[in-house]
Order: sequence, then structure tokens, then C-alpha cells
Amino acid sequence: MHGGGQHDLAVLFVCLGNICRSPMAEGAFRAAALRSGLDCAVDSAGTAAYHVGQPPDPRAIAMARAHGVEIAGQRARQIERSDFYRFTHIFALDRANLEGLRARAPRDASARLALLLNAVEGRRGEAVADPYHGDEADFRAALQAINEGVEALVARFVKDGVSLTL
Repeated sequence: MHGGGQHDLAVLFVCLGNICRSPMAEGAFRAAALRSGLDCAVDSAGTAAYHVGQPPDPRAIAMARAHGVEIAGQRARQIERSDFYRFTHIFALDRANLEGLRARAPRDASARLALLLNAVEGRRGEAVADPYHGDEADFRAALQAINEGVEALVARFVKDGVSLTL
């Protein structure tokens, strides 16, 4: 990857409100990329505007922190038209949000859209379940699935470079 502040690889994670799953995915991917020496930009957004400007859910912050990842400084935002050009890859955390992204994507968008868990052998088409209405176990399960997806993604980006298509 090239230095100089310009990233060849820019990854965006998207869920509904950008306070649970996508912030955890952003944090997990940033940590995994750092560990592997992958030079990239990473961010997260929501398809809905419910929580714009708010920090992640306290349960998501606590779960990420328990796994050594700090996400408390993130702020929710809604996906914007420019995201479809600024990011090389946009990963939805479930099929409903992937469909929402596809419906919104400009015809000439350059970003590749896929489900996060498509990166994991045997999990193609699977969603990371939304833990928002659940308990700590649901947040743990969501982060576990996210970590699995993120580790697979980073490994493939390192191996294949930025041409990855899922």
C-alpha cells in the first residue's frame, strides 16, 4: 500500500443506526488492520438517521473495550452519496441494509458492496444479528461474528490486495 495519507483501500461498515454493529466492526477492523500492517481508511455509518451525532451504544462500547478495542470516540452518521465514491468497499452487516445500500448507490458508484460475513468460509449470505434489543450475550455474539468477518477480510486484503470482490 502507498503512504502519504492517501489510501488505496478504504472500508466502510454499515448497519441501521450506526451505534452497535457497524461501530464495533469499524473498531475491530481498525485493530486487525493495524496488527497486520494493512494501510487503509476505515469508517462506519448507518442507513437510518436515528442516532446521528451520538456515541455508540454503551453495551457496544463495553463489549469492544473488553476485547481491547476502543470505540467510545466514534459518532453515528448516516450514509452519504459521497461514501459510494470515497470508499473502495462498503460492507453491510445484514441483508436489509445491503439492499438499502444498493437502492441508494448512484449508478456510477465505484465502491464494491457486500455482506461482511461473505468474507467467512461457509457463512456467505449470513447476517450479523442486531443486538440492540438484546442483552450482553447478544452483543457478545454480534462481536464474535464481526471479529470472524473482519479477520477473514483483513487476511484476504493482505493476501489479495484491494481487488477483493465478495
